[in-house]
Amino acid sequence: MATLILIRHGQSTWNAANRFTGWVDVPLSKQGREEARRAAQQISNYRVDVCYTSLLIRAIETAIIALTECEGVCGDRSPVLKHNADDPDWHGWDAYEGDPSQELPIFLSAALDERYYGELQGLNKSQTAAKYGSEVVHTWRRSFATRPPGGESLADTAARTLPFFQSRILSHIAQDEVVLVAAHGNSLRSIIMHLDQLDPETVPDLELATGVPIVYEMTPAAQILSKRTL
Repeated sequence: MATLILIRHGQSTWNAANRFTGWVDVPLSKQGREEARRAAQQISNYRVDVCYTSLLIRAIETAIIALTECEGVCGDRSPVLKHNADDPDWHGWDAYEGDPSQELPIFLSAALDERYYGELQGLNKSQTAAKYGSEVVHTWRRSFATRPPGGESLADTAARTLPFFQSRILSHIAQDEVVLVAAHGNSLRSIIMHLDQLDPETVPDLELATGVPIVYEMTPAAQILSKRTL
């Protein structure tokens, strides 16, 4: 039986300030780091084989804390960030092949980045709702197909997230491995929509709390046996 653990990053500094974040690379807040530590305790009974996260520091921080705060998750292995050799800033970081008995790979990918919020990035959510109307802003934030000004819809996000999920992450499920994915509200919403076979109409009500693990037990063929929130 394979296990897929999904964790939305802990509270970021801009979550705390009620600002639209998107691709702006802000870190976890103190509360967010505490949430990631609680997540580590909640998944401590699982020995993770591989981890995937986005390129954004709040997700990377969450992944590392979740993997290192409790010994059982990693065992004696050290997490190693695996960078993309196609990145123009690559410095040979992934030239080291590693020893699976000593290292746990964390693969970083832009495919798992948060939804791009375009012109809304950096704006206060309450002030934006007051300016444009709460219903309009709710549609920008929660609908499946509507884009915020200059940004991505959830459908756009799913168009990059799901192919990566199906080609990279499910390959580990097929090998009966335990996979941790630390990402973002919208990139994970698209994955959960796919796994739970949800209709786009249900998306506005799909809310993911920060730092709370969602665990799927699955067959190697990706058939879901159980799902629970820790």
